[in-house]
Amino acid sequence: MSSSDRRSFLALLAASPLAACGFTPAYGPVGPAATLNGQIALDDPTDKYGFDLVGRLEERLGRARPGKWRLSYMIDVTREGLGITSTNAITRYNVLGTITYALHRLDDGSQATAGHVNNFTSYSASGTIVSTSASERDAYERLMRILADQIITDLIATSSVWAQP
Repeated sequence: MSSSDRRSFLALLAASPLAACGFTPAYGPVGPAATLNGQIALDDPTDKYGFDLVGRLEERLGRARPGKWRLSYMIDVTREGLGITSTNAITRYNVLGTITYALHRLDDGSQATAGHVNNFTSYSASGTIVSTSASERDAYERLMRILADQIITDLIATSSVWAQP
């Protein structure tokens, strides 16, 4: 058996269990997440965290045209000092974030799904005032991007349950 024939055979063999279990790609033509793009309206942001979160969600999902769904969210962010010098100066911070979200149908207001995501980022506070301020701002922006990506992953993973046409 030639090398290319073996690869084709092994690819076919590896894909056969997925076909047998009813696996469908989420963004495939008949996949449950195929209809999400541009269909989820987001609550208006009320602060910088919400602005960064909504920006990333719209970047990934598109801005809702008329939309079928509305995503509401609540953001909780805390900061804790990590590295402490002998003079009690903090040299590193962790930024912890949790977002609780709920997806509602626009036609009747019923809740389709809900969940929460959490993660963290860090930044160094041992540089100049300007570099520390820039690092802190970047850490908060990265955190919102990470949490937005987690929300989208959750929505895609559960879309087969709630995204019925």
